Amino acid sequence: METILLMKITMKKTEKLENKFVTAIPEKLQDGILYISIEYATVAHLCCCGCRREVVTPLSPTDWKLTYDGVTCSLNPSIGNWSFPCKSHYWIREGTVRWAEQWSTEQIQRGREYDRRVKTHRHGNRSDTTETTTQDRRPQGIWNWVTQWWRH
Repeated sequence: METILLMKITMKKTEKLENKFVTAIPEKLQDGILYISIEYATVAHLCCCGCRREVVTPLSPTDWKLTYDGVTCSLNPSIGNWSFPCKSHYWIREGTVRWAEQWSTEQIQRGREYDRRVKTHRHGNRSDTTETTTQDRRPQGIWNWVTQWWRH
């Protein structure tokens, strides 16, 4: 019981994120930093609930979109950490974390099904197309593997 109480006390929610543009996402992430790799079309940060799990958001027409206003960043859609024990759900708007409602298991499943339909509609059967996407032009490496794994 003391361990659980101690964990709750030490888990501090992040309310603001400072953007940091990097070539590659560092191996060790720091609290309160939104790491943005344009080269790898990837954004990463530590979960804002305080659990310290790494959140990777690939940038693409069917994943997340990054908006940079010259000072702050926003991500769209929301961050739903459905695979994490915390199941945290929040928006990142102009560097500020805006907490959203928790989703039920059914809502999570419907959201995942919707994402699959959107990707299938956009990309179809990739063996049929000769179009080169941003994803195809990305350098190969560990973050590319992580984002590919995370999408499935």
